[in-house]
Amino acid sequence: MARIDDMKTKSDDQLSESLGELKREQFNLRFQAATNQLEKPSRVREVRRDIARIKTLQAQRTTAAPAK
Repeated sequence: MARIDDMKTKSDDQLSESLGELKREQFNLRFQAATNQLEKPSRVREVRRDIARIKTLQAQRTTAAPAK
């Protein structure tokens, strides 16, 4: 699980890359859950929340940029 402080130091490109990786992982976890092969069910929740954190940061940055 990534910390919000670590995410804030990343650039927009790094955040987008991390978001893509997390979405791929979420996709794979969904398939594992559907076939009852999921080893760590808590990982689904962690990935979902990390995706939300990244999207929140991206939204904050886009709304803060025009105000400058």
